Amino acid sequence: MAEEENRNEAGAPLSRLGSALLDGDLSDRHRDILEAAAALFAERGYAATSVRDIGERVGLLGGSLYHYIKSKEALFVRIHDIALQVAEDRIRAAVSGLTDPWERLEAACITMLAIQLDPNSLTMPLMNDFASAPPEIRERLITKRDAFEQMFHGLIADLPLDPALDRGIYRLLLLTLLNNVSSWYRPGGMTPEDIGLQIVRIFRHDAICAHDG
Repeated sequence: MAEEENRNEAGAPLSRLGSALLDGDLSDRHRDILEAAAALFAERGYAATSVRDIGERVGLLGGSLYHYIKSKEALFVRIHDIALQVAEDRIRAAVSGLTDPWERLEAACITMLAIQLDPNSLTMPLMNDFASAPPEIRERLITKRDAFEQMFHGLIADLPLDPALDRGIYRLLLLTLLNNVSSWYRPGGMTPEDIGLQIVRIFRHDAICAHDG
């Protein structure tokens, strides 16, 4: 379940982040800058990307570039928030229309893995670069991350879990696992959908056993 490829008017590949930018009230040049910055942040990380690097990629330097951006820090926060919103919108769309709480959790996990394991996705590299950003930047990103995780808070609140299980710990364990699949995943084996189904089956084990008993 990989992200579908979109293309711009010139026929060049357009990332999911780029698709989100097309919905905004931005000039073509401003979109180019955000796309270039997102790609560089994903490729090199926040610390190794400079404003000069971004300007060189789009052919703008000095004052011309700062006409569109306030600072590298503000740019990273904006792109990070857009990327996270793209992921949130996809997950919400995937669970929309489903009523069974376990099916909703499965759809959310599969969609999150599809985003994370897509080699062309910018969303997860930006999210995973959180630790390299300065403390003051991380503080600005936490609000958006908390809002993203609230989706899973709601999904897990609806599950028929054993009352002895702490749902907060359950959620943290699940998100930690989902966020780290990319560290061991290799193409050619199980698909993101297969992995998502297995993860939910493992987290559902006690509920299944109780039902069967």
